Amino acid sequence: MYDCIAAIATASGTGGVAVIRLSGENSLEIAKKMFVSAKSEFKPNYMYAGNILGDGFSDYGFMVYFKAPKSFTGEDVVEFQCHGGAQIARGILKKCLLLGARAAERGEFTKRAFLNGKLSLASAEGMADMINAESLALLRAGSMLYSEKLTNEVKAVQNRLKNLLAGVAVEIDYPEEDADGADLEKIKQTLSETLSEIQALIESYKSGKKIKDGVTVAICGKPNMGKSSLLNALLGYEKAIVSKEEGTTRDAVEGIIELNGVKYNLIDTAGIRERAGEVESIGISRAKNIMRSADIVLYLTDGKSVLNEEINGKLIKVFNKCDINDPSGEYDAVVSAKTGSGLNDLKEIIKQNGAGDVALDKAYIIEERHYAALVRANSSLCSAAENIGALTLDLIAVDLKDAWDALGEITGETATEEIISTVFEKFCVGK
Repeated sequence: MYDCIAAIATASGTGGVAVIRLSGENSLEIAKKMFVSAKSEFKPNYMYAGNILGDGFSDYGFMVYFKAPKSFTGEDVVEFQCHGGAQIARGILKKCLLLGARAAERGEFTKRAFLNGKLSLASAEGMADMINAESLALLRAGSMLYSEKLTNEVKAVQNRLKNLLAGVAVEIDYPEEDADGADLEKIKQTLSETLSEIQALIESYKSGKKIKDGVTVAICGKPNMGKSSLLNALLGYEKAIVSKEEGTTRDAVEGIIELNGVKYNLIDTAGIRERAGEVESIGISRAKNIMRSADIVLYLTDGKSVLNEEINGKLIKVFNKCDINDPSGEYDAVVSAKTGSGLNDLKEIIKQNGAGDVALDKAYIIEERHYAALVRANSSLCSAAENIGALTLDLIAVDLKDAWDALGEITGETATEEIISTVFEKFCVGK
């Protein structure tokens, strides 16, 4: 049992209810000293009404006690629910500290849950992703992490590696017992199956990164192609200034839409032309930088202009103003920002070239840390697979153990204190 920590678990400011949480040794004893109720004994998982003593005041509220190990942290936990005034919550927290509790550090409640075996390290990261999610897709992906789906998949691979290591050990110790040992062909087959699973997880990071960070879409082209009008039409409200005057947009104008739950950051850029004033030239230079870094470039053209700038993302050629002009040439999309014609088709094209169709029940790799661990595991297993028959089995076992250790960084089994601290620093103080 760790020492008692305390923190305000709800957001700061005024609200209907505030929650103050204690966890650890003596949390119930501290709570009894500051809760006045008709009851003198408190059963676990029951909510009691009474007066909560703060620093120099009392507030009528509720107290609930969770007995270890059946609590979020795996320790004795007490939560006070008081009126949601900022000073009320701070005063009750201060009373907890005066009675012997210690102020919790960032993410310390969840860290204790991990250390007490209540959830895996990947699950904790999923919780942080859910809390900080800015899109429905990230919320879903974080939920899949939190529900231990990825952890279970990784542990299944680890168990297969553990069995492989055991088989290799038998082969090393009893090479003459082929019938009972692990023959090389069986090891090769198991390695091949394991590599396929790990590589599928690695491949999911392409979509996972877009789910987490969103997809950047640059809207570019020459002046008066309707870039600002298209931005407004895609957003569904007036964000950018629209004018017939060339060079109206001199700096990037941004807006966000969600397609299939994924966040798409649309950026309206300055019209690109050769002759421009000093201020407009700065905007054009910024536009070119945005185009180079964007995941998708919507290039608005009348069929005569050609994009000469270097880009790294997917290029989508768009003909705008189809309500007043007939398109001539080949385009990926034909739209009218004014009437809305073709906008739904354009959104579908953007989606398919962005994150695509995000599955609801798939454990996407959304954390860079998980991706790096999988890449290391894949490298070690590839080395083992390539050297079966060429190197001694004890050297093959080294690669298998390295792969197991790398995967353990995802679940937390082999994570260093530095990794653990970095993960829980992402949380707020009360979580």
